[in-house]
Amino acid sequence: MTRCAVFGTGSWGTAFAMILADAGCEVTMWGRREALVDAINTTRTNPDYLPGVELPASVRATTDPAEAAAGAAFTVLAVPSQTLRGNLTEWAPLLADGTVLVSLMKGVELGTAKRMSEVIEEVAKVPAERVAVLTGPNLAKEIAARQPAAAVVACPDEAVARRLQSACHTAYFRPYTNTDVVGCELGGAVKNVIALAVGIADGMGLGDNAKASLITRGLAETTRLGLAMGADAHTFAGLAGMGDLVATCASPLSRNRTFGACLGRGMTLAETVAVTRQTAEGVKSCESVLDLARRHDVDMPITETVVEIVHGGKPPLVALKELMSRSAKAERH
Repeated sequence: MTRCAVFGTGSWGTAFAMILADAGCEVTMWGRREALVDAINTTRTNPDYLPGVELPASVRATTDPAEAAAGAAFTVLAVPSQTLRGNLTEWAPLLADGTVLVSLMKGVELGTAKRMSEVIEEVAKVPAERVAVLTGPNLAKEIAARQPAAAVVACPDEAVARRLQSACHTAYFRPYTNTDVVGCELGGAVKNVIALAVGIADGMGLGDNAKASLITRGLAETTRLGLAMGADAHTFAGLAGMGDLVATCASPLSRNRTFGACLGRGMTLAETVAVTRQTAEGVKSCESVLDLARRHDVDMPITETVVEIVHGGKPPLVALKELMSRSAKAERH
């Protein structure tokens, strides 16, 4: 039985722990809060994030990171992207020899503009071949209900990707392999920013034409950035690109879309944070994605507009007029 560690007891970390267990792995989750860890072990549920979802018997939880990490063939990291560096600095000395570190996070680090796999390599001092990324249209509540879903497992070492693919392949969860880590990570990070834009449009009462345009042009922005960073264009037409973008922009389960809708209805950033409560990665990552775009001299007008609304306080109606009045271009510009 493959031993796995999952660091993080949020909704996606918990759902992925369930996937691993259903695929035949033994899973130990790490959580910071003792009350939640005790609830997982005694009730077999995560009452804070996935209430009512019974976890398999082969999933248990601990507040001891060393206990979670011991002997793990795969160490899954499922914490907010902006906390990764600090958390992993603490955990790195505890990791099992040869463990593959798996990122479930979809963000870009503020300040450094580094992708999550790059942060993992730097902090844990491991080669890129020991870091994998799992991404795609994976809304945690649907997966926790064991509804069919597909995902991408990306790693520069295809053999490692295939090992992880086998460890999380179930009757309802179908992972595909990919060696384009850059493209897969960018697809996951930028789609959160575009989902904020779609949510803002929805909150403003705009129609499906506007939202479809944002999704399509948002994918164009993502692809432009990806190509500038050496990604494969085909990645953005797949599950890590279009698949994840559509799910996050269309579903009411999406945190980023929900966050954006509150802003579009006129709520302030502070008010929206207070009512949504869970982490919407795009709120912080929009700034680092824009930073990344500027470092690579890539034009990303939707991303820039989201930053102006979320962090600059620009009224959505003003931002919309400015976006729509940009000079006309060829679609492939």
